Order: sequence, then C-alpha cells, then structure tokens
Amino acid sequence: MNALEVNGRTLAYLGDATWSLAVRKRLIQERAGIGRRLQKETIRFVSARAQAFIYEALHQAGWFSEAEEEVFRRGRNDHAGTVPKHTPQHIYRVSTGFEAILGMLELGQDAARIEALVEQAWNVIKENV
Repeated sequence: MNALEVNGRTLAYLGDATWSLAVRKRLIQERAGIGRRLQKETIRFVSARAQAFIYEALHQAGWFSEAEEEVFRRGRNDHAGTVPKHTPQHIYRVSTGFEAILGMLELGQDAARIEALVEQAWNVIKENV
C-alpha cells in the first residue's frame, strides 16, 4: 500500500499505534519500571503535547525530509471529528501530523527511520521535559 493513497487521518491512526508500541518497547529496554511508572513514562512521549513538542523540535532542526513534511501537512490539515477536551486544537493537529509521518513510515516498512525518530524524540524529551 502506498502512503500517497491513504488519507492523513488514516496514516495518523496507524502512526499512533506505531508510536505507542515503539515508545513502550524503548521503555522496557531501558527498564523504566513496571505498572504505573511505565504508564506515566509512556505518557511523557505519547501525549498530544509531547508529540507536538517533539515534532516542533525536530522540525526546527530540519530533521524531517520533504516527503515527511508533506505527510505531516496532510495529517495536520485533515479535520478530525472531535478534539480531546483538555488539548488545544493546534496542539492536537500538530500531534496528528506527527502521527501521520509515523504511519507513512510504518506503511513503507521503514523500521530504521522509525528507530531513528524514536532516538531523536527520546533525546528531545529527556533534555526538555
């Protein structure tokens, strides 16, 4: 399946699962704890605010390719039915764009790029949050 044939919300849906799994694997590898501690650490990376923060930091550093930026815009601009109550709309939209990038990478089976993104995100969060 080609990512160009999939709409932004669908890519974000897949990217959400991809990101959550990648973060959880990394936390287990780093022996970040058990139970509640793992859940708390997971939220540091998978919340809409965290995803938006990660995207903005990596975007400013010029880390994303032009194709990834295009998919980000598609995901960000695709209208969701509802926005979570405690998340500003612009944060939610940026996080959706970030998830769309991950969905594209997952569809393309680009595990190396996903791992590189996880590594970069890990550094961003550990240094700033």
